[in-house]
Amino acid sequence: MEITDAYLEQESKEITKEYKELLRISYRILSVKDKKLIRKAFETAVEAHKDQRRKSGEAYIFHPIAVAKIVAHEIGLDATSIASALLHDVVEDTRYTLADIEQMFGEAVARIVNGLTKISSLKKDGDISMQAENFRKMLLTLNDDVRVIIIKIADRLHNMQTMDAMRPDKQVKIASETLYIYAPLAHRIGLYNIKTELEDLSLKYTEPEVYNDILGKLKESKEEQDQYIKDFSKTISDALKKEDIDFEVKGRPKSIYSIRKKIVNQNISFDEIYDKFALRIIYKSNPENEKFLAWKIYSIVTDYYRPNPTRLRDWISSPKTTGYEALHITVMGPKGKWVEVQIRSERMNEIAEKGYAAHYKYKHKDEAQDEQGLDLWLNRLQEALENNEMNAVDFVEQFKLNLYSKEIFVFTPQGDLKSLPKGATVLDFAFAIHTDIGYQTRGAKVNGKIVALSRVLKSGDQVEIITSSSAKPTKNWLDYATTARARTKIKSALKEKRKLIAEEGKEILRRKLKSQRISLNERTVNEMVVFFKLKTSQDLFYRVGIGTIDNKQIKDYASSRSNALVSFFKNKIRRSPDKDTSQDEGDISNNYDQLVFGDDEQKLDYKLAPCCNPIPGDEVFGFTTIKDGIKVHKKNCPNAIQLQSNYAYRVLKARWIDSSQEEFSASIRLTGIDDLGLVSVITNEISRNLNVNILNIAFSSNDGVFEGKLVVKVKNISILTKLMERLEKIDGIDKVKRE
Repeated sequence: MEITDAYLEQESKEITKEYKELLRISYRILSVKDKKLIRKAFETAVEAHKDQRRKSGEAYIFHPIAVAKIVAHEIGLDATSIASALLHDVVEDTRYTLADIEQMFGEAVARIVNGLTKISSLKKDGDISMQAENFRKMLLTLNDDVRVIIIKIADRLHNMQTMDAMRPDKQVKIASETLYIYAPLAHRIGLYNIKTELEDLSLKYTEPEVYNDILGKLKESKEEQDQYIKDFSKTISDALKKEDIDFEVKGRPKSIYSIRKKIVNQNISFDEIYDKFALRIIYKSNPENEKFLAWKIYSIVTDYYRPNPTRLRDWISSPKTTGYEALHITVMGPKGKWVEVQIRSERMNEIAEKGYAAHYKYKHKDEAQDEQGLDLWLNRLQEALENNEMNAVDFVEQFKLNLYSKEIFVFTPQGDLKSLPKGATVLDFAFAIHTDIGYQTRGAKVNGKIVALSRVLKSGDQVEIITSSSAKPTKNWLDYATTARARTKIKSALKEKRKLIAEEGKEILRRKLKSQRISLNERTVNEMVVFFKLKTSQDLFYRVGIGTIDNKQIKDYASSRSNALVSFFKNKIRRSPDKDTSQDEGDISNNYDQLVFGDDEQKLDYKLAPCCNPIPGDEVFGFTTIKDGIKVHKKNCPNAIQLQSNYAYRVLKARWIDSSQEEFSASIRLTGIDDLGLVSVITNEISRNLNVNILNIAFSSNDGVFEGKLVVKVKNISILTKLMERLEKIDGIDKVKRE
């Protein structure tokens, strides 16, 4: 493309026009000071990028202006954000430094530009874990300024809108990245329009045939749909006008991405999707009548069209954590078609479209409070950033899970409302209140009844957590918790507990080796790690601490050591670790080598399914076949959905365990003289032992004679023997025997 003087003059006019448009469409009312800041940022950006052009051939400055327009109009941020958006590529791509920006525009703009530069300079290529690590670093910039991420979303939206000139492989990569993290982030901030556009544009590049097919079908049916919306709206409009309600009705097709999702998830065709569009009734109201009018409109709509009672969504009484408020109803419209109707006031509609900016514009009138309010959402995301130990892929997956999850609303005993992700359990609720309450959870009541910690909560439940200072997290808790916060805290507590046991184990091992005339030194530890086929010294000490490696096994090691030949071969076959094993005090490894089935973790015969070839450590389930006994499938096996839906009664819970850390259940029968408080003494004695869990407990008293039965879970016989000896010493207990 030839760039003539006439072309440059025309381009310059176009740039000025875009700048004026930016000021005109800004959502916030801009003061004279604001306009001066934006003008200065605009002139600096124009000068800095004057020699740069995009792949399409247009002047580069059009990109920062477009990003600033999205920030100003669609997201509705302040002048500081608009200026930062105009300057977002200046430090990375031009001669300007961060110090120049700070000197010219102040600390806030420099901080945001620095955050955006850090994100852009992340390594772009690499496998998924490298990519995940980059996203993790990006999310950590949330600590700097929340506006960094919001402007980055605007930057990504404009890049997605103008990707046509790029190579196809680059298009697919950027689109996949967008679906992976930017769309969930936009969703979480409450930028639903931007989220929808990002998803649709991503689909356009990742699955162009599917995108164009659905787009074509939507265009074909547009005329018919417009007529249907017109007919539906007329009935409602006439009724609302009679009530003197000031409103407008808008018809909106569902996004291409959401239609695609339904086709895949529900395994149906385009024609079978009944709600391809939604109707929005937006009404004018003062704050006092807002709620009343929403329900009035609801009653008018349902006077004419039959509602589906299971599809009522009341986000006016309990707004989403993004600030979203609306009433959603699905009604049976003309010609027997279901139609989704969304009822929103003008204020609610602005919040739905602008997210937090609108929410806090209405809540706080002055700028300082506004920005403080905008930062509140950061606290919700902060929890996912607390845990720096999780590997990058898990971190991003867990983070995404928390971004996209639907919400439920549950009550505390005092009647306070708590928001949790859909699928959250009683244990998640305990950790959501406070970490210490989570750690000390002994039980819970939901709606006044005692329930299991694994109980999945529903909106409207009232939950009371019963705590005890002696309660401690167990490994099973990870099966009961779903939120990132709860899982992170539980893992951290278990790690700490295992560390303490390993420290005790080290001292026990020192004593036991001393009786064999062997010193506990680096060489001994390394030899024992190899002898017991372990990975780290922590593994060794932990297993001694829980009693898995007992006296007999230590004696076996001692006798093998005295045999020089055996020792020679042991050292030959030993793997050469990357670093000195005795120094490796990292995680205690799980050597997954055994499958157990059902809640009571039985060992059963099984075969691994050839369709998905599960390996130890995979998430799996058992399926009882007619001829081949139990077949084990991965949870993400292509056949899993069909098996679990059509033959649910044949599906068995299954999980891999580390047999060297396995616990065994044992029954103990107690007899003695009945005495007040005896049961409490017995349970206290058991709970004092770190390595014992009570599975079942039953006591009875007859004519002054006491009888009890306990089922406990222990690591090995020596722990059980010690427990029985302790119980026998309790005053009033006559006999303790194992069944």
